[in-house]
Amino acid sequence: MSSLFPALTDAPDARTALRFGPRSLTYAQLAGAARAVGARLRGEGRVAVWATPELETAVAVVGVLLAGAAAVPLNPKSGDKELAHILGDSAPSLVLAAPGDELPPALAGLTRIDVDVTAVTDVTDVTAREDGPAAEARAQDGDPALIVYTSGTTGPPKGAVLPRRALATTLDALADAWRWTAEDVLTHGLPLFHVHGLVLGVLGPLRRGGSVRHLGRFSTEGVTAELSGGATMLFGVPTMYHRIAEALPGDPELAKALAGARLLVSGSAALPVHDHERITAATGRRVIERYGMTETLMNTSVRADGEARAGTVGVPLPGVELRLVEEDGAPITAYDGETVGEIQVRGPNLFTEYLNRPDATAAAFTADGFFRTGDMAVREADGYVRIVGRKATDLIKSGGYKIGAGEIENALLEHPAVREAAVTGEPDADLGERIVAWIVPADPYAPPGERELSDHVARRLAPHKRPRVVRLLDALPRNEMGKIMKRALPQG
Repeated sequence: MSSLFPALTDAPDARTALRFGPRSLTYAQLAGAARAVGARLRGEGRVAVWATPELETAVAVVGVLLAGAAAVPLNPKSGDKELAHILGDSAPSLVLAAPGDELPPALAGLTRIDVDVTAVTDVTDVTAREDGPAAEARAQDGDPALIVYTSGTTGPPKGAVLPRRALATTLDALADAWRWTAEDVLTHGLPLFHVHGLVLGVLGPLRRGGSVRHLGRFSTEGVTAELSGGATMLFGVPTMYHRIAEALPGDPELAKALAGARLLVSGSAALPVHDHERITAATGRRVIERYGMTETLMNTSVRADGEARAGTVGVPLPGVELRLVEEDGAPITAYDGETVGEIQVRGPNLFTEYLNRPDATAAAFTADGFFRTGDMAVREADGYVRIVGRKATDLIKSGGYKIGAGEIENALLEHPAVREAAVTGEPDADLGERIVAWIVPADPYAPPGERELSDHVARRLAPHKRPRVVRLLDALPRNEMGKIMKRALPQG
């Protein structure tokens, strides 16, 4: 297949490709360093990468891909049990890490290769020049590029095998939707063991021939500095944009920096409408949302030339077929913005299998090749998709209605006494399920009352969508990507 990164294989030059804090690599330097890594991986199949938010991780993954092998990104914060499961399941032949990184005992049995980003900076080196491009050229579209493990909320993490074509087609579809070019400079502070930070946030700019500036650790000060210093795009998750929204009233420099950005993108979870509105009011800019999964990479997005409609994830990307289905699998044809169905997708962006799990792979696909996402949504007449939650945790069947938790959460967040909100359903003898609101109050000494919140939701949505129970918490359980972990909420 053609190269995933033409800017590395055609004529690498002195433009900055990667910057992590004070450390950076030009395209010529990255080409040399990544090819040096690739030259040591000749004949390898799967290679683990200790995915810290450092320059070495980016070089390691690019090196693996240039070698035609498959990278297995490892979350440095994984517990011993989870890490042992991932290593046992994927069986990598070696691990790449930054020099000086202390690896846990679970990795002790693997051969370690330290990634030296200064090892080869001259692309006239014969071994580097010939070995990397030749190996990548032999790779096929369907060959594994990444094996990324799911969060494991319903059991041990499953390894989603992402082929090279999924990376290429997704990144090219996003280039079309976002008008993403080599002139763009992306900044973000996302982790690099997940598709958001690694595929979109690092491999995306490199495929375009642009630049990425990684913040290391997210901060509003870092966002201000990078967007004021030439960055054109910002990627983040809702918790990051929430912090931005909170900081904006007292930070005119942040508002000015965001106002000058070409594109602000949020993903990995729904961005509350309240935060959308606060950011727009302060900056005049709209945050656009996109929707994807580990198994599918990106499925939909608000387009750069489209309407940034708060609360929606836009329209299907080029090459992606998307449909909503009833519980019995019958396609929903009424795109009325109200009828809730499960999202199913088909296209070259999909994973090929769950590693070593033929049963789970078969169960994930329909007979006609659509992937069952488990996400529930409604669709507008013009094709815009609005996700209302996960089928397993966010679809509430109450009083004969199918209700998505997401719209109730958005309504609750509009109440000034609510800082954070999550909505779940619990068994009810009369209704089937009753709606439960989990609330982090803005002022713990003056929390909102149950009737107050119930009436607030009923006025904004409909009476049958009002919470019947309100439970107060100090904080909501979240994972590293900012998603609320509803299964971790206290029972009853």
